[in-house]
Amino acid sequence: MSTNLKVHVALNTPAFDASVAFYRAFLGIEPVKLKPGYAKFDVAEPPLNLTLNEGPAPTPGALSHLGIQVPSTAAVLAATERLRAAGLVHEEQHGTDCCYALQDKVWVKDPSGNRWEVFVVKVADTQPGLTVGSPR
Repeated sequence: MSTNLKVHVALNTPAFDASVAFYRAFLGIEPVKLKPGYAKFDVAEPPLNLTLNEGPAPTPGALSHLGIQVPSTAAVLAATERLRAAGLVHEEQHGTDCCYALQDKVWVKDPSGNRWEVFVVKVADTQPGLTVGSPR
């Protein structure tokens, strides 16, 4: 088995042109393939194959959000500035306790309503004594 794994995310979008423009700005790269109703973004870091498919989005399901974890607060701030310049910043959070971890993050929404975060984990476990079965 290869160790060069890459996550693939395929999103349906009824707003194809707006979605292509959003992901160009959000990822800071051009699609490697752009066809009628289809766009592919090949992200090097983190390894991601993101495709957009024109068409109605299925009924909302269990997807909470998507994210890109970066190595530092400086990387979050750089992403925030790049996204703000593109008019995409929805919300910023600094020093937030999320998922039992201390994080800095910036949130955006694509034209289909998918929420993305760019985040860094500053403290991996903010409640190390809390485990499954322990009292809250």
